[in-house]
Amino acid sequence: MPDVTSKLKLVRDEVIACQKCSLYQTRQNPVVGTGNHHAKIMFVGEAPGAQEDKTAHPFCGASGKFLDELLNHAGVRREDVYIANLLKCRPPGNRDPEFQEIETCTGYLQRQITAINPSALCSLGRHSMSYLMQKLGLGDKLKSISQIHGQVFVAREWLPGIKFIPFYHPAVAVYNSGMKEALKKDFEVLKKLDLVL
Repeated sequence: MPDVTSKLKLVRDEVIACQKCSLYQTRQNPVVGTGNHHAKIMFVGEAPGAQEDKTAHPFCGASGKFLDELLNHAGVRREDVYIANLLKCRPPGNRDPEFQEIETCTGYLQRQITAINPSALCSLGRHSMSYLMQKLGLGDKLKSISQIHGQVFVAREWLPGIKFIPFYHPAVAVYNSGMKEALKKDFEVLKKLDLVL
């Protein structure tokens, strides 16, 4: 039985060679995901931005700096979590992920989540929230992100029992500093989960 690292390397190699959708033609680097392979908390963003496309690391620009601040506020170290995205390649002009791209790409994400098997899965942004809630059998609880951000749900399907928490995307606070405190307050829920990191 392959270990977690072997499974994640296989995903990485497949993503690097992937040509399933047109995004591979405009990317500089795919952004596979990074972090602790035995993380108790896994974050799922939307798609790589310009900085991520350059470096192949998720959340390394302004949003990433604020994500680090949020993690510190919650008493969580970035090296203890795993961070991935719905899409592994940057959509041109940082546009939103398209439905077909999400459908095509998320098989990789599902394999990453299954391999890591975190105790808590956290979405960063509305697209990842919507996708993961449907996947986890929580579609009937799905509302706008402004209504359910920071709430804890328990998955019914796919990974029954796993905790799911939708968060705003950190970019929200980069563009609107008035949102910083709301995000910090949301991230405090990670302290209450009492996960052994």
